[in-house]
Amino acid sequence: MTGHDDIHAYLAGLEDISGTRVYTAVRARAGYHLNEFAMNLMKPANRDRWKADEAACFDQWPMSDAQRAAVLARDYNRLLDLGGNISFMAKVFSTDGLSFVQAVSTMTGVGSSHVPLLGVAADQDKDRDEYFAPIFAGYDST
Repeated sequence: MTGHDDIHAYLAGLEDISGTRVYTAVRARAGYHLNEFAMNLMKPANRDRWKADEAACFDQWPMSDAQRAAVLARDYNRLLDLGGNISFMAKVFSTDGLSFVQAVSTMTGVGSSHVPLLGVAADQDKDRDEYFAPIFAGYDST
């Protein structure tokens, strides 16, 4: 990046990273109310209200229709696309009784028992081993 004028092009380039979503200022702005909604679930009374009538809980949060639909569908990948921050989305899946590993397994198509194993494989540079290679195909860790 050579200067202030290039910042938008630089940030737009981050959208092209395969297999990940970079949490940019644009995503942060788009997801502000979505993330505030999720933080609201930290209070037991708000979790109880949410469990009783999910749709009614949206009334006080000016989220987009797409964000509301993604929350109701528990489509965490879509929520990240729409500005959700994974730390805040954790409040949603925790309210549903899911662990972080279980939630990630719904986002990757990898069973929850394998998610920790994949982290270890990546940490130990085993992503090219015969067993792991098909799982990591197309992923560039550099």
